[in-house]
Amino acid sequence: MASKLTPYLFRPAFRASRMASRAQCRSFTVSPRVCSDALHVHRNTPDNNPDIPFKFTEQNNKLIEEILKRYPPQYKKAAVMPLLDLGQRQHGFTSLSVMNEVARLLEMPPMRVYEVATFYTMYNRTPVGKYHLQVCTTTPCQLGGCGSDAIVKAMTDYLGIKPGHTTEDGLFTFIEVECLGACVNAPMIQINDDYYEDLTPESIVTLLKALKESATAVGADAVATVAKVPPPGPMSGRDSCENSKGLTSLTGQPWGPEVFRKDL
Repeated sequence: MASKLTPYLFRPAFRASRMASRAQCRSFTVSPRVCSDALHVHRNTPDNNPDIPFKFTEQNNKLIEEILKRYPPQYKKAAVMPLLDLGQRQHGFTSLSVMNEVARLLEMPPMRVYEVATFYTMYNRTPVGKYHLQVCTTTPCQLGGCGSDAIVKAMTDYLGIKPGHTTEDGLFTFIEVECLGACVNAPMIQINDDYYEDLTPESIVTLLKALKESATAVGADAVATVAKVPPPGPMSGRDSCENSKGLTSLTGQPWGPEVFRKDL
């Protein structure tokens, strides 16, 4: 009986001694360090710190009342996302003061608001320009039309900045994003809330020039320059996502129970 139990008795001791005898070392990694902490850490800056006061305007307070009516009183915390969006539209970006005010209104811990604001990329936690340029560089836009690489290069050359930066005049913030759901009209860009599609290097520069002129014009010239800004949508002249060559299918009466082929 003892001989049968011996292996089980000495196995733990042998395993411990074997592990202790191994050299304690850590392997080197070849991947680069990720030094960006923009999405995880807040550091106070002159334009983003808890001492900067923020209150919603009277008009936005009325909107907040309408938003809160959509939720039962005990679940009003569910309104955190629309209130953060409303605060960003008023303040220009989702600052710490905006998040703290939303937490106060919804009677929820500020950390819960911070978790939402740092998870979703539509909340800008640093100031952005008057025009927030979000260029889709996912596969369909890479392959569609002239390709998003040509659009990025044209924007970089015209604005003089690389993706992730803002122009010195504060008008344009230029970033690359993932799919925006307009693949059939690739390449495309989202500017604030509007989509501009079927882009070419020439059309994107024309669009940026028009936006810059409309933002800097004053007096009587302002109305004329705003009128020159192309409307959102495809910039190739087509409507929506229709075939650019016109209707090529379903041009006749479809066959059905009431319509029979004459050759039968």
